[in-house]
Amino acid sequence: MSDLTMKHNTEANRYEAWDGDALAGFAEYQLTDELAVFTHTEVDPAYEGKGVGSQIARFALDDVRDEGTRRVLPLCPFIKGWIGRHREYVELVYGAPATTAKD
Repeated sequence: MSDLTMKHNTEANRYEAWDGDALAGFAEYQLTDELAVFTHTEVDPAYEGKGVGSQIARFALDDVRDEGTRRVLPLCPFIKGWIGRHREYVELVYGAPATTAKD
């Protein structure tokens, strides 16, 4: 499903996927000075199986990466599993070794 609008709702501490005026799903988080702790991801039943959760995960993790000041602690089973299937995001996880650029 590619026509979703992704939003970072900082007031609600969550990343959201919108289909027009309908909330298709979200990933909730809590912030510390060093961590973005993902606690829960939910997709509306009408959107399940359409890649909405994956779009939210990618958007949220890219945002954390772009910010550059926090690591990710994926307590949410969906986010944790998604990172496991998309190894390019493992370096964001708290406790994972950071990759270094090679000369």
